[in-house]
This record gives sequence, C-alpha cells and structure tokens, in this order.
Amino acid sequence: AKGAAVVEADRVKASAQAEIEQESNRAREALRGEVAALSVAGAEKVLGAAIDQEAHKELVEKLAAEL
Repeated sequence: AKGAAVVEADRVKASAQAEIEQESNRAREALRGEVAALSVAGAEKVLGAAIDQEAHKELVEKLAAEL
C-alpha cells in the first residue's frame, strides 16, 4: 500500500508540474502578444500615423515571434 501511495503521489506531482508548465507557456504567449501590441502602438505614436488593421496584425505577429 505504501508503494502504491508513493507511485500515486509521484503521478500527481508530475501531472501538477505539467499543468504548471502549460499555464506558464500560455502566460508567456499572452505577454508576448501584449508586448508586441504595445510596441506597435508606441511606434504609431512616434510615427504620428495609424497603421491599417492588416499591417498592424502582421507587425504584431512578427514582433511576437521575435520575442
């Protein structure tokens, strides 16, 4: 019984660590998107011109990939 409990505890621990890793990855991706959007917004202010929606999307995706 003690061995089974140890095995179950290890399984639960591994599952929790995998879930933490997944949540961490999701948070990183969300942060990358936000940073990219803020960068584009800042660039728009510096340039003094708005960027059309498609160009904005492409810039955000490109910046997110570089982060």
